[in-house]
Amino acid sequence: MYREISHLLLYSDLGEDSILLRLGEIIRDWQTGGFDRDALVRRCYAQVKRILDLSTDCGFDENLWNCYLTWVLMTNCNSFTRTCERVGAMEGSVNRFAKSDFAVFRRLMDYDFGPLEQDLDIDCFSTLLRYKAIPKRERTYNRDVSRQVLTLSRALAHADVDEMFSLLTGYYRQYGFGSFAMNRAFRILAEQSGQLEFLPISNLDAVILDDLVGYEQQKNELRRNTEAFLQHRPANNVLLYGDAGTGKSTSVKALINEYYDQGLRMIEIYKHQFGVLSAILGQVKNRNYRFIIFIDDLSFEENEVEYKYLKAVIEGGVETKPDNVLIYATSNRRHLVRETWNDRTDMEHIGDIHRSDTMEEKLSLAGRFGVAIHYGAPTPKEYQAIVRSLARRQGIPLADGELMARANTWEIRHGGYSGRAAQQFIHYLEGESKG
Repeated sequence: MYREISHLLLYSDLGEDSILLRLGEIIRDWQTGGFDRDALVRRCYAQVKRILDLSTDCGFDENLWNCYLTWVLMTNCNSFTRTCERVGAMEGSVNRFAKSDFAVFRRLMDYDFGPLEQDLDIDCFSTLLRYKAIPKRERTYNRDVSRQVLTLSRALAHADVDEMFSLLTGYYRQYGFGSFAMNRAFRILAEQSGQLEFLPISNLDAVILDDLVGYEQQKNELRRNTEAFLQHRPANNVLLYGDAGTGKSTSVKALINEYYDQGLRMIEIYKHQFGVLSAILGQVKNRNYRFIIFIDDLSFEENEVEYKYLKAVIEGGVETKPDNVLIYATSNRRHLVRETWNDRTDMEHIGDIHRSDTMEEKLSLAGRFGVAIHYGAPTPKEYQAIVRSLARRQGIPLADGELMARANTWEIRHGGYSGRAAQQFIHYLEGESKG
């Protein structure tokens, strides 16, 4: 195995602590003899545990060894995977190197661990090859990664080298490679060294826009802008503003579930991370995806100046924002930055025009969003319609009169008319009925 791994060219950058490299070293030491048997067993168990941990996080099943090797092929960043992501398979000498590497992976997938297990009196590798995972809820693992790896692993299981080439280049062209290929949404970890890490959000709500009752005009405008963006047509940054609990954040999150298979990805950032926005854009600008930078509950107090970073990135900085990035933000404030009476003390009076430099500085941030969509609080009738729709969807067995009476009581005690209050009321009824 170690000799096979050493013959990798394009896929040779596996990382110093790669499971595959560590297993190759174990096989090498076993074959050369003179090893400490107990120490070698411990080393085997350590790498098997790492495969099991990865399988638990990603939802692998069946042949965990093949799933792991498939995951390596799907996540490896090299010149071949980058080219295939952007233009697909092309004629060229690099294909010879790629097929040579795929031949190595073909042999690794078929590797016989039997002699090693017999010599060390273990059966951990045989168990990996016919693994049956414990049933678990989808929220405990990354369902997107699980689906992709299992689908491709099954296809690769009996494929020859040419078939592997076709399957993998097709995957890279459709999904890309690495974490962006297998995940819909990300958060950012900015390390003190200046390095950025994209952390996948694996338990994203499976909501779609049709799940949000009402707000048809708002949803249509959001769809229109997003679809233009995905089709490489001109599109705008979007500000969704209005009353709390009206579905602004839900609308943005729903876009990822509806358009993920068209290459849409979301990166959620927080106000204290605006200083690394330029670094984020630098890492995603050359990828073949369309990214929404999502900022939830965006607002600034009088003494906060982070909004200046955001203004420069959206429009006005030396470096232009990449064509594959838009910024979608939600806020309860239309103008994002709190205004005070002190902002009005430097008024200039020129005829009927009143201009304040301070106010203009603050209000200009909202103007950088080309589309502003208002989400207003529902009327009492709209609130009741939302409750009825959600109750039917969840199968709540209450007569309409009792449902409306209890919904109105809930609204009085829980902060007024809103879609959030209606959803919380339905959750309460579901818990009550199941209790």
